[in-house]
Amino acid sequence: MLARKWTLAAVPAVCLLTLLSSCSNDDDNNVAPNLRTKIDYAQLADTTSYARLFVDQTGASTVDLSQGRARLSMIRAMDTYMKTVTPAGSTVVLDGTVLKNMFANTGSPFSDAALNTSGLAVRTVTGLSATDPEKVRKRLDDHFVAIAEASKSVQLTAAEGKAGKLGTYLVDSKGIELGQVIAKSFIGAFQLDYIAQTLFSDQSLNADNSKVVSGKKYTQLEHNWDEAYGILTLNARYGMNATPTSNGGESFLGSYVWEYNKEGFAKLHPAFLKGRAAIVNNDKTVLKEQALLIRTEFEKAIAAAARGYLDKWKTNATNDAARAHAFGEGAGFIYSLRFCKVNGADDAFSDGLLNDLVDSDPKGFWGLTNAKVDAASAKIKAKFNL
Repeated sequence: MLARKWTLAAVPAVCLLTLLSSCSNDDDNNVAPNLRTKIDYAQLADTTSYARLFVDQTGASTVDLSQGRARLSMIRAMDTYMKTVTPAGSTVVLDGTVLKNMFANTGSPFSDAALNTSGLAVRTVTGLSATDPEKVRKRLDDHFVAIAEASKSVQLTAAEGKAGKLGTYLVDSKGIELGQVIAKSFIGAFQLDYIAQTLFSDQSLNADNSKVVSGKKYTQLEHNWDEAYGILTLNARYGMNATPTSNGGESFLGSYVWEYNKEGFAKLHPAFLKGRAAIVNNDKTVLKEQALLIRTEFEKAIAAAARGYLDKWKTNATNDAARAHAFGEGAGFIYSLRFCKVNGADDAFSDGLLNDLVDSDPKGFWGLTNAKVDAASAKIKAKFNL
């Protein structure tokens, strides 16, 4: 007996429409078959360590935070190196080439050999969403050269037109503490931008979640989310050691969310947990909700920090050292505002603020006025609805 041959023509019209409709819905929702056992969102608690619940069918962890943590450790190491000029009586002269090498991870620049051999670099993931990412990276490279040049005056007292120390803070000839500008620029150009515009982009949030990456225990979507978490914190649980008066060892973006967005700080760890559980559950709606929440709270912290440091410039009216330190931090955060895409900030907004504050004035820091600071603060407040 011959086997019956089936063709689309042999399928009743109603059945055919049902089949096509079913295929279309699967494609539209991008629903992958469940690879893991679903997680009840009610299981998630603020005190749950990030990696504890996310395991495969054998009980092995599917979380790998090493890439994100390596890059966070790199910018921490760069910051530590720049701060060697800070102690009173320091005679350290910084090397701009060392900072460039740390940024690009070339020439084994780190004391931690694991970072040197990681195959990772901060430079390659900095400013990725910019129209010209290399322009962002070159700006940082130029700052490395400039801070090294300023450090040649580490034993001198700074004054208008002269690099040196104001208190314990090293400033350039325009009174700008470049170490702070660099550190706070990394918060926006690397941490926020790479997390928000790359790891949390639509493309990344729709990455494959149906099979593990070859040789790994995680899917690509799981790893995108985990890398973001590793970039935020080195702790097993973000904010686990924080108190009302201490950030508990968090650093860079993680520290400033604690300082300038306390409400958002309390939301971040639960949001990262819920987003990761949503990946396990193939729940794209919840996943994208958590990604947007995280991005929004990051941006609120950066904008509030920019305004906060401008305010500190004003409140330290008789202390040039404190004012310079506050403005250096503020200028770095203002640069970082350009990466705050949820609130519609861009290069023009950020550059306009910096130009009005210092870039258009040859005196730089020494030409700041209350009127300039108030105008910039008002613009930030309006843009970010603070």
